[in-house]
Amino acid sequence: MDDKMMTSSAEELFRAILTLQTVEECIDFFGDLCTIQELRAMSQRYQVAVMLKEKKVYSEIVKATGASTATISRVKRSLAYGNDGYDMVLARLNDQ
Repeated sequence: MDDKMMTSSAEELFRAILTLQTVEECIDFFGDLCTIQELRAMSQRYQVAVMLKEKKVYSEIVKATGASTATISRVKRSLAYGNDGYDMVLARLNDQ
């Protein structure tokens, strides 16, 4: 993660997230923490990542998610040059 983003309060937030044990707890916590628009944006970016990993083309992704091509490009860049967070999570879910 970018050092500018890793503040002590960000680290504390990540530790708090790690205490969540169920989907229901995540819904409650993120429902309190985020606006509906923030949750929609994050879930959309995640769905874009899933579809990019499935080798879907931009037009399919736009149609399925409503994401802009700029958002798709940003997620694609994260998949190629980011911290491998998407890959890690997708692999773990695939193993379940």
